[in-house]
Amino acid sequence: MPKPNRQFAGSLSRRRFLKQAVAAGAGAFAAPAVLSARNPNERLNIAIVGSGGRGRANLRGVKSENIVALCDVNENNLNAAAKDYPAARKFRDFRKMFDHAGLFDAVVVSTCEHTHAFATMPALQLGKHVYCEKPLTYNIWEARKIREAAAQADVATQMGTQIHADDNYRRVVELIQTGAIGPVREVHVWVSRAWGWHESEEAAKAAGDRFITINKPRKPEPVPKGLDWDLWLGPAPQRKFHSDYFPGPKWYRWWDFGNGTMSDLGSHWVDLPFWALNLDAPLTVEALGPQPHAEIAPASMQANYEYGTRGELPPVRLSWYQGTYKPQLWQEQKIPQWNSGVLFVGDDGMLLSDYGKHVLLPEDRFKDFVRPEPFIPKSLGHHAEWVHACKTGAPTTCNFDYAGRLTEANHLGNVAFRTGKTIKWDAENLRATNAPEAEPLIRRDYRNGWTLV
Repeated sequence: MPKPNRQFAGSLSRRRFLKQAVAAGAGAFAAPAVLSARNPNERLNIAIVGSGGRGRANLRGVKSENIVALCDVNENNLNAAAKDYPAARKFRDFRKMFDHAGLFDAVVVSTCEHTHAFATMPALQLGKHVYCEKPLTYNIWEARKIREAAAQADVATQMGTQIHADDNYRRVVELIQTGAIGPVREVHVWVSRAWGWHESEEAAKAAGDRFITINKPRKPEPVPKGLDWDLWLGPAPQRKFHSDYFPGPKWYRWWDFGNGTMSDLGSHWVDLPFWALNLDAPLTVEALGPQPHAEIAPASMQANYEYGTRGELPPVRLSWYQGTYKPQLWQEQKIPQWNSGVLFVGDDGMLLSDYGKHVLLPEDRFKDFVRPEPFIPKSLGHHAEWVHACKTGAPTTCNFDYAGRLTEANHLGNVAFRTGKTIKWDAENLRATNAPEAEPLIRRDYRNGWTLV
């Protein structure tokens, strides 16, 4: 393996370096244009859609602003939030909340995955700034529609990939984009979480998950007091309440409501190579794992993405692993045995990262390596960055253009898994050209009374 250059490892032209530096600083994709001028010290009026679970955390993230509306299908969550914000108007149905759009400037969406797009789309159409939890949408078609609506609305948007705002990811992006390990031709992303269906109770216990008997009929259970189950279902197919679906995060194992670990944690972990390598739509995606189940996402699986050239960047293969699946280099103990990680494999070395730390490998080869001067600005904080953008028109780094592309790619891993085919992807037309049976997984029909556009 060649010894890395002490200033900038790998061959990188000055023009390419500056081009990538600017792209990385702007979140790799164009940010919204300047919005209507606003005094940065003036507080925003914000509506909160989903005030329990992640909603509580997001509410804390924007508590410096005026919380003027609270919405939740669970009356218990709604009343708990209202204790801290007694002046806020309360709603159970976000569709009715949008009938009072004059109340607020911006919306924070923290509902379950299957209703993200339905709370986000009307906000964009009304010209409201939007912060939405990850994954941005339930499926690929919704992600594309939200991207398009956000571009037309020209407002400040941010997907809730909070780790994107930390310094560690920024330093990794800088190292990769300045050629510290040379051209990158493969990336391995793995997570230890394994939520979904397991082949045995022992496997579920080892993963820290509950064991669900996948073929057992589920007899209806009483709906918990205060929960509007019909509103919670929203656009998803009708089914009776059962405690295997609710409360969260149980729901995200079920295909009707979520997409398992791939789309959930992929939003955080695939974000790093997506950003660092300027990824967009893959050419093909294949998946490995157990026999797909009709109702429940797998606990363990693997998905392999092939990306073409991007400007001067070479083709790259990105492999995702969850649960018991791990990269070969990890299995052979040729890299540190981190439970979760992102491994960039370049011509001149490797870089291993998790949320909070990273290391250049082999370490002895990089002991005298001189890192580039930081060029990606420090974030104000993921929520603060969005609030600042709402007021000033400054860019956000996980705007819906970038986040929508990431979400589309992550969902494709599950499409490949569920079809059992290597998907040949036509990104422009949202088609798996060799798998027409993938169409219902790309875009689904909604329950009566629910439409997105």
